[in-house]
Amino acid sequence: MSGTDKNVPAEETPGTPGAPGTPGAPNIPGATGTPGATSAPGTVTATSAPGNAAKPGKPEQESSASQVVREIMSGGAMISVLAVVVALVIGGILIAVTDTRVTTALGYFFGDPMATLKAIWASISEAYGALWRGATYDPGARTWQGRLGIFETLTFATPLILSGLSVTLAFRVGLFNIGAKGQIILGAIFAGVVGFMIELPPGIHLLAVVLAGAIGGALWGGIAGFLKAKTGAHEVIVTIMLNYIAVSLALYLLKNQLRDPSSSNPISPRMHETAMFPLLLGPNYRLHAGLIVAVLAVILVSWLLNRSTLGFEYRAIGANPRAARTAGMLVSRGYITVMLISGALAGLAGVTQLAGTEKILDADIAGSIGFDAITVALLGRSKPWGTFFAAILFGAFKAGGTSMAINANVSIDIVAVVQSLIVLFIAAPPLIRSIFRIKEARSEGVSA
Repeated sequence: MSGTDKNVPAEETPGTPGAPGTPGAPNIPGATGTPGATSAPGTVTATSAPGNAAKPGKPEQESSASQVVREIMSGGAMISVLAVVVALVIGGILIAVTDTRVTTALGYFFGDPMATLKAIWASISEAYGALWRGATYDPGARTWQGRLGIFETLTFATPLILSGLSVTLAFRVGLFNIGAKGQIILGAIFAGVVGFMIELPPGIHLLAVVLAGAIGGALWGGIAGFLKAKTGAHEVIVTIMLNYIAVSLALYLLKNQLRDPSSSNPISPRMHETAMFPLLLGPNYRLHAGLIVAVLAVILVSWLLNRSTLGFEYRAIGANPRAARTAGMLVSRGYITVMLISGALAGLAGVTQLAGTEKILDADIAGSIGFDAITVALLGRSKPWGTFFAAILFGAFKAGGTSMAINANVSIDIVAVVQSLIVLFIAAPPLIRSIFRIKEARSEGVSA
């Protein structure tokens, strides 16, 4: 695209007739009207021409959140893998030091050090073994439902895939979408209104529920995108506040208009059978067709980012919004549309929770999914397929955590600690590089 006035919308790059420099030049902070002024390659520098100031409230400078996202994304896939490994190692240490067998063996460590080492190994291997079997396949389980934990892993992973994609897509434009929880709740509310208050034919009913959920999430995400684009309001603050509003709105509706008259609790009526996702493996497993929606969403987001013009604009804006504006891209439009799409994806996560797993709407329908989605997106390096596999990993943690607590007598909170450590190490790539002595890779241009 050209940077001339005929390709740059006036609302983003207003010019003042008679101002020094090129008439109608894009309004970019640091642009110069002095002939012969030079700048470093790949940068936009110098002072703006008099009378060519940007409109108040327009977000011109890169936010600190965008800088943090870019720093985290610079780590590479190896950083993600090593972050998980280090988190599991530290989690293993915590498991060992809280095991009575290990503490007892430590009492006579100098007399029989091998006994202590065996106790440590037994403690860690039993805990992680139970976690693995609970998340994949447990041959010792009494029922087939208990044996095939992989299906429970996929059930937990389904909303994480969609909400993780929501955060991932916003990351690629340099926005930190902390509002997945609120968008999930709004998506579930919209889907619930269609799902348990309206009767429609089979097939059409489920499609209407999915569309309603996507619209609800998109509207909630679009608020943050609009405020960011038009006023420069920080998306982190806006989305956090919208989360609180969404929870309060859900509680109000569940105590009034959406309340189940047969229950004393603030919950909705049960979804109509025609509004539910069909079970993929029969009544013995909770895995539902929402997984298919999640996989299709991964494919579509991957195509959007890597094969479409809009996706290229998103990546260009995320890499350098000033340069993107210079090239004639509508940065404000990018902020609005990406938050609409991100909100729709999170809304679909709410649909899968309501129409696939819970069947009844309550104020805690989102649970921890909204914030787990941030970790999933970071672990997946803000790539669609990376997010997909990261969501499966976190689904495995959730499915296997119960098995670990029951069969290995290890607190399920250890899983939460491991997840938190993963966030810590992913958010600090230099720390992992220093531990494993990894050289920092340098890259230029717009990443795919």
